[in-house]
Amino acid sequence: MVGAGWGRVLSAVAAGLAALLLLLTITAAQDDDAGTPTVSGVDPRKIPRLARQLLPVINDVLDRQCPELPAVWVVAEIQAESSWKPRARSADSNGGATGLYQINDRNWAAAGGQPGEITIPETHLRVGIPWVCTNLRAVTGHLKATGKPTEPLDAMLVCHIAGCGRVTGSATGVPSVGEAGCGATCVSLINRYIRNVHRLVEEYRTPPARPPADVRAASGPVASPVAVAAPAAVPGADVARAASAPATASALPAAVRSPAGGPVVTLGGITSALPAAPPPFAGTVTGCRLADPTSSGCLTATTRYGLDSLVTAFGGLRGGPSVNRTGCWDKHAWNPASDHAKGRACDVFPGAPGAFAEGDALREGWRLANWYRVNAAGLRVRYLIWQGRYWQIGSRDVGGGWGERYDGGGVYNTRSATGGHYDHLHVSYQD
Repeated sequence: MVGAGWGRVLSAVAAGLAALLLLLTITAAQDDDAGTPTVSGVDPRKIPRLARQLLPVINDVLDRQCPELPAVWVVAEIQAESSWKPRARSADSNGGATGLYQINDRNWAAAGGQPGEITIPETHLRVGIPWVCTNLRAVTGHLKATGKPTEPLDAMLVCHIAGCGRVTGSATGVPSVGEAGCGATCVSLINRYIRNVHRLVEEYRTPPARPPADVRAASGPVASPVAVAAPAAVPGADVARAASAPATASALPAAVRSPAGGPVVTLGGITSALPAAPPPFAGTVTGCRLADPTSSGCLTATTRYGLDSLVTAFGGLRGGPSVNRTGCWDKHAWNPASDHAKGRACDVFPGAPGAFAEGDALREGWRLANWYRVNAAGLRVRYLIWQGRYWQIGSRDVGGGWGERYDGGGVYNTRSATGGHYDHLHVSYQD
């Protein structure tokens, strides 16, 4: 680890935990947050052997618990910390730091790690990555709330090497000399660490993907939410800001139109051939007065229209090839401000409730999410939440993913399948 002694002196347990609690309180008050820099995936040919062997574990933990943290940053930070040596240990004032992420014993226990398991590589990753992700989410909320210009991933590095108090106690999120108790040596250590991780990210990342040749040759850029437009159809689950309106099927080149009349999009690593666009909503505002076929409650006119359009496009509200279950109106006693209690939202489950969507359920969930996204204007969609991300018209895709990170609004546990919306797509409508 670079400057291990200084890094651990700066991250005293009491100060770090106090700062983290403060940051989590700030995060809980937010409905949205800033994103992370877009970086591509990991090039297995360039990374240490152990990192290559453990890539499936890293991706599994990130997919389930921290989709906003790019895998290449995990690999790079661990290289900077321990050179991917599971038994690496450094001395510090807190009793020493051990393992891939160089975590001290108190933090290991606080993260749920068991004594004696900190040097087991897979166990270390399954405990350490969520611990680092907690810091990332905390500083992301703080940076957004305060308007500090530091990127969240860089603030995460500061948090790890020097304590979260260095982020909260500095004007930018990275301390200058004299800020947050940092002298010249402290500041040099932090900046050297950030530069080292950035260098490793660039060394380990894969080149950005290029769209297919027939799409690049199309007249002008494709004005769509598509991360990578697919050249042909492939057969075949609360709020942000952003950058451009969603594209309709007619706005896409013929090369990326599906036989069903909708576009073909590739997001979340999954290519989806979408159903045709529904006619735009042409009704009037009603309030929560219309019958909800999924409950004994009520729906607004826009919500009912979106629900009816879902049936037309995907074949039903439950037990179908795309939709396993749908629920709209609900009292939501634990969150009375929810759109569900106002008849303005529905949850669409492509698979089993409570289970992280995988396989067919994950593919159909992406189809549902991207169909709503592409047709958001016509369906009067206010926002969507899916796979730990949220999106609304005008919001930007950040962190190389779909929409922006969803933080649970201080109500939901985003590490769970339901709280993080990994088992269902949430659709809220304008009324």
